[in-house]
Amino acid sequence: MEPAGSEQLREKRMAAITSVIAAVFLTVLKAVVGVMTGSLGILAEAAHSTLDLGAALLTLFAVRVSDRPADAEHPYGHGKVENLSALAETALLLATCAWIIVEALRRLARGDVEVDPSLWAFLTMAISIVVDVSRSRVLARTAKKYRSQALEADALHFSTDVWSSSVVIVGLVLVWIGQNVGGHAILARADAVAALGVAGIVIGVSLRLGRRAVDALLDAAPPGLAEEIAAAVGGVEGVHRVVQTRVRGSGSQVFVDLSVAVPRHLSFEESHAVTDQVRDAVRGLAPGADVVIHALPIAEDEGMLERILAVAAAGHFAVHNVTTHLTPEGIRIDLDLEIPPEMTFVRAHARASELEDRLRTEIGRFLQRGAGDARGVADVNVHIEPRAEVLVAGVELTPAERAEYVRRIEAVLAGVPAARRCYDVDVQRVAGGIYLAFHLQVASELSVAAVHAVTEDVENRLRRELPQLGRVVVHAEPFIVAEEE
Repeated sequence: MEPAGSEQLREKRMAAITSVIAAVFLTVLKAVVGVMTGSLGILAEAAHSTLDLGAALLTLFAVRVSDRPADAEHPYGHGKVENLSALAETALLLATCAWIIVEALRRLARGDVEVDPSLWAFLTMAISIVVDVSRSRVLARTAKKYRSQALEADALHFSTDVWSSSVVIVGLVLVWIGQNVGGHAILARADAVAALGVAGIVIGVSLRLGRRAVDALLDAAPPGLAEEIAAAVGGVEGVHRVVQTRVRGSGSQVFVDLSVAVPRHLSFEESHAVTDQVRDAVRGLAPGADVVIHALPIAEDEGMLERILAVAAAGHFAVHNVTTHLTPEGIRIDLDLEIPPEMTFVRAHARASELEDRLRTEIGRFLQRGAGDARGVADVNVHIEPRAEVLVAGVELTPAERAEYVRRIEAVLAGVPAARRCYDVDVQRVAGGIYLAFHLQVASELSVAAVHAVTEDVENRLRRELPQLGRVVVHAEPFIVAEEE
């Protein structure tokens, strides 16, 4: 299968090449008929088509160069070549318009040029309109598909030719009327007036094209795109706000630089997941955009737990089981600190003390500034526990031993009203005791806090009944009481 990039390059080149062929045909046809009939309008159109030929050649060159991949000297690619091509086309068009206007004014002033509104003149302009309509549609479709400013400029040239050719036909009709019906002295000048009309149309289009080319070369943002991106990114979960949005175009490529504020307590993986969602949101508006995202950690709208976790994360402390409660002396913080098992107790204690100091300072400052509570932090209790860093080998119990554990569990559950049956019981002998894990059905209408209390009650009862237990994992599963009944 042909790569998508090769197909794009082939299709863009084919559109540009056929435009060159069409421009050559129209230029020769208009020049010959313009000389034969003496029509300045048709000669103006021939000059316009000559410019179209130059523009088509420039477009072909720009398309070939702009699609080259980025390299060491051009890290942002070669897309600006398309913008330079459009700017060069603008200069050529304006130069041609200056000649047309001067010649038209001279003819209007002297009125000594005879125009022959023959069938060839009308046929030439009709053929021109058909070719121009066909080429402008093909070029516009390809330009929109691949976001090519060079092809879009070329399409604009051909679509402009349609209107200018129509103006020339009107001028020739008026000249014919003057020669065959009456009013020759006035209507004979209609061809020159038509030429001025052509020049006016071309100047208007040229200025539009030139402005867009200059904007692209000066890295102007596509109109409205930055605002749309900021609005879309602001709705991504995990993004507090969009700090900065910068958008610029280079040929068909769009580059987006974003700075977004994210909660500082997020882990690296969580922050990365947020930036992935931001990138998807941007590419939903600008497909294929090159997006660079800078995530700024902030401490806005944080609760107490988030702030504690953020302090721990900033110091690279691995903590869990964080609880807080308020006393008359101030807030008390309790948590478990995971320490590598090979670390000495002295170093582990120093790490715990460092975490305690950080929490007292940061949380105390937060309480005084945010809550206006001068009591601050009353105490921080850190429980040190070794981090499990290696796989522990487990030994399966015999069926009889396992059945005995299941029986003991069911006996304990009989004394816990909120608990129902247990299943998927896993019992293994590991270093440090018996590993026990099972699923426990708990009434679905209970709150999370109530379910946690039930599982803790079950675990405590089991430990009293089975002192040899080591790690105990109770996985709560909801069930609906009405269905069971």
